Amino acid sequence: MLNARSRLCASASFAMLIVSAGINPASAEIAADEALLATSNRSTITGMVRDETGAALPGARISVEGTNTDTTSSLQGDFTLNVPAEGSVTLVIDYLGRSIVTRVVEAAERNGRIDIVLPAAGASDTAIVVVGASLLDNTARALNQQRQADNNIDVLSADAIGRFPDPNIAEALQRVPGVAIERDQGEGRYINVRGAPAEFSAVTIDGVTVSSVDPSTRAVDLDTIPSDIVSNIAVSKTLLPSQEADSIAGAIDISTRSPFDRSGFALTGMAGAGYNQFGDTSDYRASMSVGNRFGANNNFGALVSGSYSRTHRQPDNVENVWALVGPAGAQRYGVTETLFKDYDTKRERIAGTGTLEWRPTDTDRVYLRGSYARFEDDEYRNRLGILWTDGTLQPGFTDSSATYTNTRIEKQIRHRVQRNEIWTVVGGGEHTLNGGVLSYNAAYSKSDQTYPQRDELLFRSSLRPRQSYDFSGGGLPRYSLFETGEHLQIDRYAFRENVFRSNTTLNDEFSAQVRMDVPTEVFGHEATISFGGKYRDRNIDADEERFRDRRASAAPSQPLSGFLTDEPSRNFDYELGNIINGSLADAYFNQFRSTSERRLPQSLSADYRANEKILGIFGMARAEFNGTTVIAGLRVEDTLFRATTPLLATPSKTKYFEVFPNLTFRHEFSSNLIGRFALTRGINRPNFRQIVPRRLDSTEGNTVFIEEGNPNLRPTLSNNADIGLEYYIRPLGVISVSGFYKDLKDYRYTVTRAGTFVDQDGPRAALFTRPENAPNGKLYGFEVNWQQQFGFLPGFLGGFGVFANYTYTEANSSLSQPYAGRQRFPLPGQSKHMWNASLFYEKGPVNLRVAYTKRSDYLNEINADQPDLDLYWRGRGQLDVTGSVQLTPSINLFAEGKNLTNSAGERYYGIRERTYEYEKFGYTLFGGVRVKL
Repeated sequence: MLNARSRLCASASFAMLIVSAGINPASAEIAADEALLATSNRSTITGMVRDETGAALPGARISVEGTNTDTTSSLQGDFTLNVPAEGSVTLVIDYLGRSIVTRVVEAAERNGRIDIVLPAAGASDTAIVVVGASLLDNTARALNQQRQADNNIDVLSADAIGRFPDPNIAEALQRVPGVAIERDQGEGRYINVRGAPAEFSAVTIDGVTVSSVDPSTRAVDLDTIPSDIVSNIAVSKTLLPSQEADSIAGAIDISTRSPFDRSGFALTGMAGAGYNQFGDTSDYRASMSVGNRFGANNNFGALVSGSYSRTHRQPDNVENVWALVGPAGAQRYGVTETLFKDYDTKRERIAGTGTLEWRPTDTDRVYLRGSYARFEDDEYRNRLGILWTDGTLQPGFTDSSATYTNTRIEKQIRHRVQRNEIWTVVGGGEHTLNGGVLSYNAAYSKSDQTYPQRDELLFRSSLRPRQSYDFSGGGLPRYSLFETGEHLQIDRYAFRENVFRSNTTLNDEFSAQVRMDVPTEVFGHEATISFGGKYRDRNIDADEERFRDRRASAAPSQPLSGFLTDEPSRNFDYELGNIINGSLADAYFNQFRSTSERRLPQSLSADYRANEKILGIFGMARAEFNGTTVIAGLRVEDTLFRATTPLLATPSKTKYFEVFPNLTFRHEFSSNLIGRFALTRGINRPNFRQIVPRRLDSTEGNTVFIEEGNPNLRPTLSNNADIGLEYYIRPLGVISVSGFYKDLKDYRYTVTRAGTFVDQDGPRAALFTRPENAPNGKLYGFEVNWQQQFGFLPGFLGGFGVFANYTYTEANSSLSQPYAGRQRFPLPGQSKHMWNASLFYEKGPVNLRVAYTKRSDYLNEINADQPDLDLYWRGRGQLDVTGSVQLTPSINLFAEGKNLTNSAGERYYGIRERTYEYEKFGYTLFGGVRVKL
């Protein structure tokens, strides 16, 4: 709840807003009366813009000929336009990709709904001719929305997403200018907008804020949401006062399908199967959506959609941990442990949406929408480990090679199951009242992540061989173990330990919001005053249990040889031995899970409960002055955060109030040349796990990692300036350039330090990570975008076209104190260069597309003690190819190839020669059929 100071600031801010809009408080009542009088001399036209198949055309510009009055069609093609009360008017409908159409509306027609059909162009016309659900048709839907938007947005429409081999939302968004993705085992998971960390972009589904399922971040796992259940994705790179402020980089708004997307019955479906290079495994995907409108006036609609996918991947992975080794005065960077990981991963996604909507009049509607997405990752991992520093380093070592005596060898199997679930349900309405528009909704969302099992069985060899490694030859490193073969002497392995972990993180949030838009005039020009607010109440409950047993009584009844299959375990060219049977390992886990020893305090120190309440209030004025749209406004948000942990006697509490002014300009130099400028402010609140006073330890091989919370963390604030110019090419295309600058205050960064950790096993060397605030930072850059079909070329050449964009970013943060002589650091997740290039061909029923995406290296983690051990992701490019043939207006056959160059995922310490992780996933081939009725 807002305190007295907050309410005073909010009241003062709204008063300033009214003044900035050209209305002083003393004349506000007079202005309202004048607006009412003005509306009494005008009437309203409502209607829908659609294509010849009945599909809605969003983003169409509808204007009254001879006046400055215009409006834009919604996602469902609807529009409302204020026109003179008497006489006929001529509407001009301008939609990129189709011919400009005029429609005369007589006075007698105004009581009904105007249905405007924009037909496909004829052969002699300059507009785009499309067949079926074409790429160009959906590009037009996106570009028209972008052109008409008040702020800077990029849009992806449903069928355009389907033209790429992008099974989830993260991978679909990598096609947007300025958006790069972070991957897990080859699949996109998080996004980085304009070089910013993933947490800087909030996600909504049908206007409902989605909480992250991962307790370690506010960034939403977008691999949980399949791409084929959505209708539209909008990326707002500049915010308006009506939008929540927690998107410094960009707000992601996902819209699901609506029964009012079409004028009647609609059915879409897709089914297909694929092949994965690594493991010779198969993928399956299928989806369907069915919607219809009912009632005497077709004013009631219902729609359901569902999606299912299953992938089976067996990526190869090798990890090397580096540190300073050797005697004092002669230390060099060397490998302390090497882990060869052989994965067998099955991922399943199930999703669905449902919508009920009633439109009793042309200007009133109520709705109920729901969505569900479930992601399960069922993974078996065989691991061979070399623990170098358990042995003795020999003289003669270099920065790239070394020899150790008395090393250790370990073999492990892990069975890990991860489940993510996201639920959203929202009910609301929109009504026209005396010329104004009242909209409201109440929503509930739930985001859960569970690890019902993280079970490990570890064997250790009694051999202590002499081993060496060599990274100097280029390509894959040389490990002498694979020449001498001690790891293949299975009879020398003995039981070392079992480990059991389970995690449950439950998020739920209730929200309610209301908004009022009131038409008026400012200095004789049409304007709209908007105000409203949103309340959010979120709870999070994180619980983790840990068990470990090294007692002889926990040893399996059979030796390691009894667990092995005949199937070889191979990573790249390294022969790891034979794979451990997953079913036999599961039988062991089921037998010994209940008797394994609970670890304390680890089973308590990671747990916490938290609650976050946010109240936001906004006011803004929008006015049009001879081709220039000006939006001036203010948003205030009051945040209250509380947290408790089992080991903390007193709950922690954080409270802060922030003000977000906004000034946005959009100028039409012509109907196709748009200039933009915006001054905005945004916020990124600390991740829950960062701000809760807690400590979490984890072990990988011989390396102990300690993650600490910091209850004194402050939210990151950013003052933003954006400028852009967009030229929309007839019949369909765009060339645009935009620049951005973000001045960051209290940017959060995570530093890693070496230290000593003490638990029931005694003191051990460990790496400690802790989040801190940097006093200031900056992020700036520019992006260019070019999309066009070359319809001006003769014959079949006119079917070629291009989608290309490039983004350049620079960023750094200045810390409050130097670490190892450094005080300025780059931002994690920030690639200096990001680009997409796609060449396509679409003519008649044939559609072909070759796409390449690339991002440069970016920082993953800062090492406070050793700058040379900062952890980076190496830049990665990926080549994808898609093609389809429209057999009939309703049936489309498609094929696609993904990651055809088998690009690796690679992390390194400081320089690329110090490889930490090297992973390959192989290419994927997929084909199937789409149906659209």
